[in-house]
Amino acid sequence: MHERLYKGLKACMIGNLLFLLFSVVCLIYYATFEDGSAVSKILELIAYGCEFGGFALLIWGDWLIASSIRFRNLMKLCFTLYIVLESVMMILELNSYKFSFYKPYSLALAIAHAAVSGFVCLTFLQLETDKKPLERSVIICAAIIFAGMLGNILGLRIYFSIMVNGIAYALMFFLIMRLIKREEIEVDCHGDRARVAEYKSTFFDE
Repeated sequence: MHERLYKGLKACMIGNLLFLLFSVVCLIYYATFEDGSAVSKILELIAYGCEFGGFALLIWGDWLIASSIRFRNLMKLCFTLYIVLESVMMILELNSYKFSFYKPYSLALAIAHAAVSGFVCLTFLQLETDKKPLERSVIICAAIIFAGMLGNILGLRIYFSIMVNGIAYALMFFLIMRLIKREEIEVDCHGDRARVAEYKSTFFDE
């Protein structure tokens, strides 16, 4: 396994686990919120710590992945834009009581968030096309993401979708790492013996 790629996948997995923790803290925060209370302030600080820690790992992991593997430009671009989207939504979620335009219970917001996140997840099929283990792993994770919009139907805030995304993406990166380690998929990286002639994307043409 290419060490740089492995580090990037692992950083992204841990970053998404921190997003999951962020969502759990938000759940407790809104359930116990009391303006000016010490508990609410502490929970808010923990949430910000998880948020910034998660994004630091995700940005680092994204850079390691993008700089280590060849091609897959659509996947690289979409995942970078996804990180930007999640950062905006998490900031708005934790501070939504200050923004009148933000609708944390909006079903349209949940559907749009799940649709974009699910599409980004599917771009990871570019890692190696026509490999059933990878296809199964990515499709399962995308299905988990789409299930996240159901939280808003039940009247939960958008952090439920963020929580589901954290689970799905952490699982996806874990499964990809396992597939590479077991040599069930091969990802051609810079510095490896070139396999340029063998690479052809049939799922997303670049």
